[in-house]
Amino acid sequence: MSGDQGRLTCDVAVIGAGTAGIAAEAAARKQGACTLLIDPEFRGTLCASTGCMPSKLLLAAAHAAHDIRRAPVFGIHPEGLRIDGKAVMQRVRDERDHFVRATRESFDKLPVGTAIRSRARFAGPNSLVLEDGRRIEAKAIVIATGSSPQMPAPFCDLGPRALTNETIFELPDLPESLAVIGGGPIGLELAQAMGRLGVTVTLFDKATTLGKARDPQVAEALKQVVGRDVTLKLGCDTTAAAAKDGVRIDWSGEYSGSAVFSHVLVAVGRPPNLDGLDLDKAGLTLDDHGTPLFNRQTLQCGDAPIFIAGDADADVPLLHEASDEGAIAGANAAQFPVVTPDRRKTAFSMIFTDPAHASIGLAPEGALTGRADYSNQGRARTEARAEGCMVLHADPQGRLLGADLCTPGTEHLAHLLVWAVERGLTAMDLLSLPFYHPTLEEGMKPALREICAKAGQTQPANQDSACPPGA
Repeated sequence: MSGDQGRLTCDVAVIGAGTAGIAAEAAARKQGACTLLIDPEFRGTLCASTGCMPSKLLLAAAHAAHDIRRAPVFGIHPEGLRIDGKAVMQRVRDERDHFVRATRESFDKLPVGTAIRSRARFAGPNSLVLEDGRRIEAKAIVIATGSSPQMPAPFCDLGPRALTNETIFELPDLPESLAVIGGGPIGLELAQAMGRLGVTVTLFDKATTLGKARDPQVAEALKQVVGRDVTLKLGCDTTAAAAKDGVRIDWSGEYSGSAVFSHVLVAVGRPPNLDGLDLDKAGLTLDDHGTPLFNRQTLQCGDAPIFIAGDADADVPLLHEASDEGAIAGANAAQFPVVTPDRRKTAFSMIFTDPAHASIGLAPEGALTGRADYSNQGRARTEARAEGCMVLHADPQGRLLGADLCTPGTEHLAHLLVWAVERGLTAMDLLSLPFYHPTLEEGMKPALREICAKAGQTQPANQDSACPPGA
């Protein structure tokens, strides 16, 4: 890096120090590039500060309360359950801050002069201008500015009673009641968590399917799971207005109505942070939403020396995708004009309801399918959580293409399945592997056997011969 008082030069400038930006800067530097990482706050990643980690901390408290309430099914009768909302929220913040500190400490390990605390905007395809007027000339630039929660007009004037995932964890105590607008991952996880912690929760969504579940049977399982802890109002439009000591939500649809809640969580999406970047000066082609068009395999925007990664590209807003995209974008930016396509990993998303919902790979029309019902699965019954189902998708040869599931142990079963899809394994390949008894993994066998039968494949007699309960 070199330059005078008003000008800096580098090989790769990265705008944004979140998950994608951190990965991009590291990948570019690994390629030998001189880098600059530009961010106005360096507060840590979205995941650590207001996303994955604080939400899972709240879910952990909710799971503890839920386990106590259901203990009588095992003949265990705990007495005097008391939820200390202030203590719940304080632990969420304390542990959240631990994860944030770890990220912030990583910034201190960057080469001197790499981190620049400022906002940046484009002055040209290779030029950026900082808030203090300094100019950066870079051989290539990576946009990794992340996303922010959307707050539609009806909710903008509600003050601190209107929450997003970036403010809900700052509540000093659990809310008395909560309206959740949006049935995506954020809305579902926080709605169920609050419901299990004793908060009266109603979830509203325009859609009739939660979590964009692809399979109708899995979608119904997810609806039943959430509906035990939360009142669901689906297929309806909502409006909001301030009320005495709360927020009044009116909803239309088949069962229209009105109710007052102490707070409302708005979880209707997180558009990319692109305002103020002056993208017009970068010469990029934008889509109808103002997001640069880019190549998913290279992360390059057109043929410009500009790359985009993470939530900023509005493609797949997941941490592991942001990390992968950042690495691809950073490496290609460092080697520009040589740009190398990278094979993207199998699509994989998870919603941490209990049971969780996962969607893996492809579910093409006409694919072979195999189903497994967990409502009577052996290990699940022993733990009093026998419910849900999974569906596997395969090609005519039985090679697994994808899966959808909402079952006990989904977060672990889904990893086994996505690894199988990633490695091109067939249903027969999985059935030929050892299964321990009694386990939740055994519950996959009916789905695997169904695919084998549809593919016209017969297992050798010495494999999978025993069929104990639940297998």
